[in-house]
Amino acid sequence: MLRPSTSLPRRGQGPLWRNPTIRALIVQAVLFLILALFIGYLIHNTLNNLEARGIQTGFGFLEGRAGFSIPQSLIDYTSDSSYGTTFVVGLLNTLLVSALGIVAATLIGFAVGIARLSSNWLLARLATIYVEIFRNIPLLVQILFWYYAVLRALPSPRESLSLFDLFFFNVRGVVMPDPQPLAGFSATLWALLIAVVATLLFARFAKRRQAATGQALPVYWIGAAIVIGVPLIVFVASGSPLAWTLPELRGFNFRGGINILPELVALWLALSIYTAAFIAEIVRSGILSVSHGQTEAARSLSLPGAITLRKIVIPQAMRVIVPQMTSQYLNLIKNSSLATAIGYPDLVAVFAGTTLNQTGQAIEIIAMTMAVYLVISLTVSFLMNLYNARTLLKER
Repeated sequence: MLRPSTSLPRRGQGPLWRNPTIRALIVQAVLFLILALFIGYLIHNTLNNLEARGIQTGFGFLEGRAGFSIPQSLIDYTSDSSYGTTFVVGLLNTLLVSALGIVAATLIGFAVGIARLSSNWLLARLATIYVEIFRNIPLLVQILFWYYAVLRALPSPRESLSLFDLFFFNVRGVVMPDPQPLAGFSATLWALLIAVVATLLFARFAKRRQAATGQALPVYWIGAAIVIGVPLIVFVASGSPLAWTLPELRGFNFRGGINILPELVALWLALSIYTAAFIAEIVRSGILSVSHGQTEAARSLSLPGAITLRKIVIPQAMRVIVPQMTSQYLNLIKNSSLATAIGYPDLVAVFAGTTLNQTGQAIEIIAMTMAVYLVISLTVSFLMNLYNARTLLKER
């Protein structure tokens, strides 16, 4: 016997414009078309205005003579160099202060963040005072403080503060000995590279051995001995091929040695200390996110506090720390553009400042500057995401 069907009859498809999927595609296509027309209008209007004012467009200006000096350059540069060289000089100076700031901010931030959770009342309160002070003062004010109130208050070169008669601190910066590699010094560099690779391989071996046998090897001590000892042995065996140019006071300034600009020191200190205050809170939140039962279990096994923190707490806290710390790294890199306030020759000051004023190629220069910061930020994000994926806890 046939049973009557209990299913509802299917509704007709209806017109296409009533289909939610089709309707969404149509709306997105219309919005994209409007955006493309708007961008095209802006480009067309800009080109017409530039042509009306007799301003040429293009990147041919990069081959022109710069005609101005830059106080700090990591590559060979003179006033006869091209505008393209000024771009490279500014870029390298930006990368230099950003890299130094990231390293210092990370070390200070981790130390302060752990100190805030210390059982020592005084240490924890000092860490709290540090965080509350430096993260609540604008970064620009801190840059100006370190530059004008601290570094510009140092004595003249003739009255420099001396450290072991090798390092001199004055209003023009920090002067230190300049190492000059001699023939055969490349062997020491190769030895250092081989030692680093050997240390990484040894660390992987020690990790697998511990997983198989439960016996841990002193990786840090052995690794440090390899990285320091092997290059040192090669350096001595090759006749110590390294000479030093010592700074000497001649007239009103020092000759020889390396002169670190006070602008670089002030910007580096301000970026590091300011960003470290935020990283400290990130580290504290990451540690607090780890279940307290993990610490109790470690104490029940009589593990020392340092090992508990390094082997149990920090690895689990990194899943919270790394994403937030990536944002702070990006903020530090972008905040380095405040260098123009004290005259540090970064990308914005040298290229988007002096070069722009001399050439008038505003669109090209600003576009290149924006593209550089975008590429740097995306590269840092990519590398941090790779690191986060490698350190992420894998569930079984």
